[in-house]
Amino acid sequence: MSFLPITKEEALKKGWDELDVIFVSGDAYIDHPAFGVPLLARWLESRGFRVGIIPQPDWRSKEPFMALGRPRLFFAVSSGAMDSMVAHYTPARKIRRDDAYTPGNRHGARPNRATIIYTSRLKEAYKDVPVVIGGIEASLRRFAHYDFWETKVRRSILLDAKADLLIYGMGERPLLELAERLRTGERFEKITDIRGTAYICLSPPVPHPLGEGGSEGEGAAVQHAEIPSFEEVVADKTAYAAAFRTVSSEQNPYYAKSVVQRHGHRQLVCNSPAMPLSEQELDAIYALPFVKTPHPSYREPIPAYEQIKTSITSHRGCFGGCAFCAITHHQGKVIQSRSERSILSEIAELTHQKWFRGSVSDVGGPTANMYGS
Repeated sequence: MSFLPITKEEALKKGWDELDVIFVSGDAYIDHPAFGVPLLARWLESRGFRVGIIPQPDWRSKEPFMALGRPRLFFAVSSGAMDSMVAHYTPARKIRRDDAYTPGNRHGARPNRATIIYTSRLKEAYKDVPVVIGGIEASLRRFAHYDFWETKVRRSILLDAKADLLIYGMGERPLLELAERLRTGERFEKITDIRGTAYICLSPPVPHPLGEGGSEGEGAAVQHAEIPSFEEVVADKTAYAAAFRTVSSEQNPYYAKSVVQRHGHRQLVCNSPAMPLSEQELDAIYALPFVKTPHPSYREPIPAYEQIKTSITSHRGCFGGCAFCAITHHQGKVIQSRSERSILSEIAELTHQKWFRGSVSDVGGPTANMYGS
């Protein structure tokens, strides 16, 4: 097993003179399925794409974002496993002194609002290359949203970042569909019908098939719910609450409609959520050839890795819908479980690690024990 390339030299060693997709992440590169960027990168690699990762680039200039050259298809940007503002500040708005996703637990390896800054640098370096944003920061900021740090309502992160597409929730299905359609020659700007994505347009959504679980056929009218505009939710708390209620009610992938929110003369269109993964698909993802350690270029320990290196993911999703938690807006309410064989296989693999001491720290999902439900 080998790591995905983070430099041109590493890419050339794999025989790759050009990459199809390049991920930019606010976290250090730990090749483990507990982290979204490595998981998605391995998923695309398993489908024949050449993939690289630029972890925690210095955002003060565009040069670090050019470390792997120009991708053939697109850049994929994530702030990391946490919203960058949550990673940087305490609830009292005090600057944190540490960052568990950085070697040495050091603070300051990523910028505030990393998704926006990273996208800006990529557009500066490669103006004509599409940028797709995703991860927890992009997912939870896809609509006009209240920003705790500025105590005001901000518009969709898709507009602030000036990205070409937003993937929300768990990204395996939409990311793979996007990459495969681009590989066949389809134009990026014409791809607006993928579940689990959001985009900006000037006119009302165009007719397109709704896809698996909700298709009404080629050319059928798009079913969508329009929520109060950005301008309305800024001015009226009741309108904000109404918008949030509608968004919350359109989370079930089996019958959810697309949600549209106007921002001035433009419209944010958020397509229906991606369909859940089957047990077989989830097993296949966790069986990918992860090295299960940080990239060897790191010389200091990474606290987040120490926390999860003996942890086993058994399922995704949470049906709780608690008022204080945003998991349902990212992973969804549908519980997606791995098979017992897959889980036991990963545990058996753990026992071959030199550092393993005989204990598995936990087997579970994002919240509570909902495995198999």
